[in-house]
Amino acid sequence: MTNRGLGCSKFTFAVYLANTPNMLEYQGITGVNSLVSGEINAIGQACGNGWRKVFNVYAKLLYALNPADFDFAQRAPTWQTYRDGYLLQAGSATALLFSPPELGANTQTIHIICGRTYAKQLLAAGELQANLIWLNDEFALDKTSRLIVCPYFDYRQLSNIKIERLSVMLSQLVNTVKAS
Repeated sequence: MTNRGLGCSKFTFAVYLANTPNMLEYQGITGVNSLVSGEINAIGQACGNGWRKVFNVYAKLLYALNPADFDFAQRAPTWQTYRDGYLLQAGSATALLFSPPELGANTQTIHIICGRTYAKQLLAAGELQANLIWLNDEFALDKTSRLIVCPYFDYRQLSNIKIERLSVMLSQLVNTVKAS
């Protein structure tokens, strides 16, 4: 199986969504294609507020991460500047993928599946082999695979409080793996 989506081909932080942006150039993606400056804004303009929210929440999450564990926030003075200048671009180590996670391919990669429904669909279809422990109705964790399931990247589903919770979970995940 090949990763399909947007971002840095050498990603270590991957977010998984069920759908691609509804633009001709993103249909039939066969690899991981890095974005260029202005492309996130163009997708938001063409595809609407839902996609703008996905990119905003992704950038806010990376910016909320503990700088002792992740260096994303050190690259830009604000999450907006990070989103526009680094997110999903070559060298960013970030990806937004529309294919199932390839767990175990790179043990340093963090995997985040957006949405319980999508995670359960992947499991039911046999496209995801994971030992998820459901922490509540919204969050699940597989420490061995460095995989977290969280609410969809939308302000109503993944509020600032939930972004903070996810940030703490990600720090715990990388520190658990470091200690192993």
